[in-house]
Amino acid sequence: MFVSIFMYMMGILSFSLNRKHLLMMLLNLEFIVLSLYMNLFIYLSVFSFEFYFSMIFLTISVCEGALGLSILVSLVRSHGNDYFQSFNILW
Repeated sequence: MFVSIFMYMMGILSFSLNRKHLLMMLLNLEFIVLSLYMNLFIYLSVFSFEFYFSMIFLTISVCEGALGLSILVSLVRSHGNDYFQSFNILW
């Protein structure tokens, strides 16, 4: 249980420190989701609940990863890099 909490805290710390590249932020988000899945799996196995919600959680996290990668590809094609400083949010 403490390993998943430590993973979550390190993911949050890494997410806040590596905010320069979009790819690194997406990888850190996936690491946070992985630690949350590990925490959910431990919680469900301790109380002997069903694991259907964990499959739904994995499905949602895979969809989130695919959407993040598609946004990354479209931004790299339009801007040429994945730096956040080069994006104009207001256009």
